[in-house]
Amino acid sequence: MEENIPLEELERYFDQNQSWGLASGIDLHGCNSDYVRSESKIKEFVVALCDLIKMKRFGDCVVVDFGEDPRVSGFSMTQLIETSLISGHFVNQNNDIHLDIFSCKYYDPKIAAEFAANFFQATDYTYYYKIRK
Repeated sequence: MEENIPLEELERYFDQNQSWGLASGIDLHGCNSDYVRSESKIKEFVVALCDLIKMKRFGDCVVVDFGEDPRVSGFSMTQLIETSLISGHFVNQNNDIHLDIFSCKYYDPKIAAEFAANFFQATDYTYYYKIRK
């Protein structure tokens, strides 16, 4: 994976280097607890995110609630997209959300992170991105 490509140069780099894909990780903290525990809100988010970053969903979003350990219990989500996958875990204990987006088609990871933070009403968030070769 490529390191330290400034966000403002990311799309150009992605295109010019015939990159295989773009991976991003988004960590949301202190989210709306009702949303973290809502299968329907999670599915609503996935549809809206895919529309925003122009990804075509493949099949239905799968959301499963599991985990015996209170530290990690909550919903996990996967959504296949024609260019790869969006996944996430929603932690009941602290109302944090950990999302991953991988796509062979370019998208703006900052736009995805800001949208997720706003949708889930996060108190703060961090994100990273990597070009996949």
